[in-house]
Amino acid sequence: MQTKNGVTLLLHGKNDTLIWGMTNAERGRRLVEKLQGNISGSLWINMTFAFDPQWIQHIHDNPGTMVTFDGIPVLAHLDSDEDTQALAALTVPAGMTVMEYHDKPQIHNASLRKLETPFVRELNAETVKDIERQSYFGAYKGVTDILTKYLWPELALVLTRLAARLGMTPNMVTAIGAIGCISATFLFYYGHFWSGMAAGFVFMVLDTVDGKLARCTITSSFWGNIFDHGLDLVHPPFWWVAWAFGLGAVGLALPEDQLRLALIVILGGYVLQRVIEGIFIRAFGQHIHVWRPMDSWFRLITARRNPNMVLLFISLIFGRPDIGLIAVAWWTLISLAVHMVQIMQAWLVKIRGGQIVSWLEQEQG
Repeated sequence: MQTKNGVTLLLHGKNDTLIWGMTNAERGRRLVEKLQGNISGSLWINMTFAFDPQWIQHIHDNPGTMVTFDGIPVLAHLDSDEDTQALAALTVPAGMTVMEYHDKPQIHNASLRKLETPFVRELNAETVKDIERQSYFGAYKGVTDILTKYLWPELALVLTRLAARLGMTPNMVTAIGAIGCISATFLFYYGHFWSGMAAGFVFMVLDTVDGKLARCTITSSFWGNIFDHGLDLVHPPFWWVAWAFGLGAVGLALPEDQLRLALIVILGGYVLQRVIEGIFIRAFGQHIHVWRPMDSWFRLITARRNPNMVLLFISLIFGRPDIGLIAVAWWTLISLAVHMVQIMQAWLVKIRGGQIVSWLEQEQG
């Protein structure tokens, strides 16, 4: 089979077990068509097995390499017709570099900047749920906020499975989430804080689901990423401003000077934090949150949307959404100060001739 990007895909055997709502053959085709870099060669896949998407890129980037599972060929980048003939009989071709899964070979995860051994599993009716779970959590960011990491991963897994079974695209999920996002904005504006929280919660969970659905079903796209990340980037300031105006609707309006100062700090701090993060990536080739363990820990609680929503939720429990907004302003200011210290420390390391290397890479290396 010749794929759209010019790779010859050879599928060995047949497997009727569906994974994320698609056949293993369709999954293999999608994985191959998402390959990055100089696309060439022939890739052979054993349909008996399912594996983490990282393997397909690694094997493609290393011609003459194959992955085995208890000695059985799983995935290979072929050099010759003789290799194809050998693999037809599930025999390891002579001269190939073999990576036996049970020897725990480590490959580089570019997105998380660390070394790890991605999963390889035999795919059947008994293992499919475990495999889906592994691929789902394999698509999770190693460093994220406290709610995304601890509160709703299991709920998002259920919803991701449901969306895949229904044949929904990631953009459909993003669109449904966008309705919740816009609804939350208007509800906050009119002082309906609890209803807004509920709509916001739906959006925040679906904001996880759309990305995981895209990765698990191998359907991510340029415009889908723009839609998803653009919405993520733009909406938080509208929520905080709407919350500020909503305080007047419930008789808890802040004094004008205090309100103005709070919004300047919240909105200005949000923008400046994003700018610092962008500068860090350009200057040091990695996210500010993966440099040191402390940086990763602070990402759990830094003044992004989800930690800020925790502060606002707590303020609602005590019936003081006005204090919640002030708390968000203070936390934004503190988080901005931490970001400024982080980037200054990184520049000092670089000026002194040191290298900025992710602690995740150092830990796994």
